[in-house]
Amino acid sequence: MTYSLAELVIVACAEAWRDVGEVMATGIGPLPRLGAGLAKLSFAPAIQTSDGEGLYTTAPVPLGKRLAQPEYEGWAPYDRIFSALWSGRRHAMVGPVQIDRYGQANISVIGDHRRPKSAMLGARGFPGNSICHPNSFFVPNHSKRTFVEGEVDFVCMAGYNPARYVNGKPPAGLDLRLIVTNLAVLDFGGPEHQVRIVSLHPGVTAGQVEENTGFPLARPAGDIPTTPAPTPEQLALIAALDPHGMRAKVFKDDPPGDPGAAA
Repeated sequence: MTYSLAELVIVACAEAWRDVGEVMATGIGPLPRLGAGLAKLSFAPAIQTSDGEGLYTTAPVPLGKRLAQPEYEGWAPYDRIFSALWSGRRHAMVGPVQIDRYGQANISVIGDHRRPKSAMLGARGFPGNSICHPNSFFVPNHSKRTFVEGEVDFVCMAGYNPARYVNGKPPAGLDLRLIVTNLAVLDFGGPEHQVRIVSLHPGVTAGQVEENTGFPLARPAGDIPTTPAPTPEQLALIAALDPHGMRAKVFKDDPPGDPGAAA
């Protein structure tokens, strides 16, 4: 069975919503969104998905031009969205431009905020989101430009940096979970919330991940697992959620998920 790196990543992203209960699932970008849809259709039926416009849907809405009318379950105006968000009943997977060893994330500027090299989205909802509900991350290009050596250039999302808090204690609502990249799956399960390698994608070594990370990484005890390959059932669900093949455009040349098997 062959599968693409994008499909491997979708399956890894889906795990962010395992055992989360009835929460609003927000996947930012094609692969996290497909991951949320896959989770709802396979092992997390209670998570809430929307059409991305203003309505909750019974089933995840496929990417791209719609081939069928979704079945709607209710209205999702800002009031209902933020009521869920502020109460902690949301789990988002977001795409930071920079992230540091503490999980502090940046989507605002590169360089000095007063004279930045480049300006991007601005902090937007990152500050409040980070202390109100769980968050995970998707990074399509695992490199030291994203996983920076020191602090991120502009802290948009709160992290576990004790220097940022009174008495060194982060907010009670701070809950950072998975990081899925093109090389590996990571989490914050190391000592003092240190970023830890959870699994390596097929053909990737721990050394490669560490060489492309600007800070030390914790490792699990024993051998590091390989990121699980998609099952035929999962691949069928992914194809149904992405009928126009948008997943193939995320990584350059749509590489295989297991380079050894492809060869």
